[in-house]
Amino acid sequence: MSLTPELVAELEVLALFNLDSSQEGLKIHQTAAPKHIAAAKSLFQKELIDQVDGGYLTSLGRDAAEHVQGLLTILDVAKETA
Repeated sequence: MSLTPELVAELEVLALFNLDSSQEGLKIHQTAAPKHIAAAKSLFQKELIDQVDGGYLTSLGRDAAEHVQGLLTILDVAKETA
């Protein structure tokens, strides 16, 4: 599997979710970058979010967002110690 621009955009959107609150969703406005609008649509089709323009994470989406954000934290810490 390679990191396509589409996959990177999906990861970026998942990284935006606040995992500290299940009551806080995300809204991707029509004025957002086209890649993020398309990423939200793709995440919705994959049943990771509950609205085509963001909304809330599904159970699977929360798992995915936790992994994405955890990996970003690991890579950021590794970068600081290198």
